Amino acid sequence: MSFDKVLIANRGEIALRVIRACRELGIQTVLVYSEADAHSLPVHLADEAICIGPASARESYLNIPAIISAALISGAQAVHPGYGFLSENADFSEVCREHGLVFIGPPPEVLAKFHDKAATRALMRGFGLPVIPGSDGAVRTVSEALRVAEAVGYPVMLKARSGGGGRGMRKAGSAKDLQRLWDQARSEAKASFGDDGVYIERNLEGVRHVEAQVLADAHGAAVCMGERECSIQRRNQKMIEEAPSASIGLELQHRIARMAADAALRAGYRNVGTFEFLVDRDGEPYFIEVNARIQVEHTVTEMVTGIDLVKEQIALAAGEPLSFSEEQVWVNGHAIECRINAEDPDAGFAPSTGVLTTFLPPSGPGIRVDSHCFQGYEVPPYYDSLLAKVIAWGRDRPEAVARMQRALDETTIVGVTTNITAHKRILASDLFRDGKVTTHLIDTIGIEALAG
Repeated sequence: MSFDKVLIANRGEIALRVIRACRELGIQTVLVYSEADAHSLPVHLADEAICIGPASARESYLNIPAIISAALISGAQAVHPGYGFLSENADFSEVCREHGLVFIGPPPEVLAKFHDKAATRALMRGFGLPVIPGSDGAVRTVSEALRVAEAVGYPVMLKARSGGGGRGMRKAGSAKDLQRLWDQARSEAKASFGDDGVYIERNLEGVRHVEAQVLADAHGAAVCMGERECSIQRRNQKMIEEAPSASIGLELQHRIARMAADAALRAGYRNVGTFEFLVDRDGEPYFIEVNARIQVEHTVTEMVTGIDLVKEQIALAAGEPLSFSEEQVWVNGHAIECRINAEDPDAGFAPSTGVLTTFLPPSGPGIRVDSHCFQGYEVPPYYDSLLAKVIAWGRDRPEAVARMQRALDETTIVGVTTNITAHKRILASDLFRDGKVTTHLIDTIGIEALAG
């Protein structure tokens, strides 16, 4: 099977990323967009563009009937969901199948299996992967949550069972905290994922976030393309990612890769996905979740392996076998990604909107920029604040860091406030250079203290 036309059910830089991959493959693209994105770069560059609703994501990018109608009217054979929105929605994947459309991602039965993060923990534990102590499934009442937390030991994390990205997560240091945060976590989970179910894990301090990039085909093969370090986070939102990890050695890198690829095979995983782990102070990894989609930070894996993950997604969805074996995956050099957001670091990272009167991204040796922005682009208030992803590659980590610092110095964005200054402070810190940043460090001491 091969595709002649693919519909892209997303916006921003990931929509543009998929358009570019399709164009290189000779595939026509159809983009659905909201009224707020009518003048966006993806709309301009897609072969066809169909408006499916007003600015509200619920009435546009989450509007399954409108997206399916656009796909059928346009003659698309497949739908690429990008990340976020409907990318991990088993119902959407099933509706695509019912209408003769191929969902470019895991099939509905796989998405359903990994939709419930608490159930995924139990599944992986059954495969022998180490998991963080916590509840066996979603907790239904605050009384049950208190009993579990007492048994596990404070502090604990409340986590949304139906999603990730830091949404629906709350840290409780005591029973009083848990009672106060219980409704907050459930409300945010409901608003973000349509499901207020939460589960509980013991909160591990001083951990690193390491994720393994997995690809699996429909013919019984799965490979791990190495790991990424995502420990630099603020309020559970990733800021900087790199590949390979700067904080763990080769032995642990290989162990995590083996666990991820083996678990993917045993679970019947399909297409592209990320198996995520926390690594404690003693170097012990703990499985936390599967992200059953392309990740924002897929770029750093592409830069060090030379393999186009979006093209692989499309090929796997078309039923093709993996085009390479794990032995053919070579990690060359080091790559770092900085997420450039429209937000003010000096005002608690409050979102910033407006018209980009100047947008001059960096370039030069080893620099890649994934962005949908341009001079005159109006940053809307309705969606996430990501403006661009700046990726730097070097023969080793010091060269990648130096190139990223140079790239950030070159970047000029006028019209909104960005987090570029925060990235510069982090990259200049001794802790970052030594690979000693943990997931909670920035929230604990602040970016200015880290750089000081």
